[in-house]
Amino acid sequence: MEKTAMGEKTAMGTGGWVALAAAVLLGLSPGPAGAENPDALWQIVHDQCLPHQRDGGDPSPCLRLDPRPEAGFAVLKDRSGIAQILVVPTTRVTGVESPALLADAAPNYWAFAWSAKSLVEEKLRRPLARDQVALAVNSVFGRSQNQLHIHVDCIRPEIGDSLRRQLGEIGSRWARLATPLAGHPYWARRIAGAELGDNNPFKLVAEGLPEAGRNMERQTLVLTGATFEDGSAGFVLLVDHADPATADRGNGEELQDHACALAAP
Repeated sequence: MEKTAMGEKTAMGTGGWVALAAAVLLGLSPGPAGAENPDALWQIVHDQCLPHQRDGGDPSPCLRLDPRPEAGFAVLKDRSGIAQILVVPTTRVTGVESPALLADAAPNYWAFAWSAKSLVEEKLRRPLARDQVALAVNSVFGRSQNQLHIHVDCIRPEIGDSLRRQLGEIGSRWARLATPLAGHPYWARRIAGAELGDNNPFKLVAEGLPEAGRNMERQTLVLTGATFEDGSAGFVLLVDHADPATADRGNGEELQDHACALAAP
């Protein structure tokens, strides 16, 4: 099955559609109940930010906009939270399940999202350590919008503490965390380097965890900065998947704190 929307062709493998149907039957429907308008983000970026940038050089209501093919992203303040920032493609990309994200020439939206950390700090009026910031993309069952968006915000203090305690056990290969996060069994791996560079989390999940790669619509990805034992800078990449048996919607945003408690005086 495939559909074409605004020039993007998306497809989900047979296994993906079987998993989707099974999840619906067992009580997990795509997106949280009560979503007002699943195309709202796309309409803001496509119908407001892009025309305003083109006609007047001001991407409002977006905070930043880079329409170049090698980038193609917009940044805006989410209405939820005191400092939450969203990074959204300027082309039609429905979500984590889009094959376009795994293409050779796909922009690394995560790298652009990490650079939006400065906007979170600007809203908070204080700097944040690497490991105080988390980026998240929800699964098709844990999202309310049908346009890819990366949430950029503070990490929940207890989640940050748990990851620091487990940091020595997180290597460069995927392994399940010994201690669940927010009650869910995340897999984790480390990424070396102060910036992501060519390390694209979508591809690292799809290529490193074949079962996840065959069912990307069920995956939720979370990326947080880290400082490793030797003092070097890097990241921890986390992945969980929607599981009807445990009512897990695959909502990595659960690891974020939109009230930013760690930034309180």
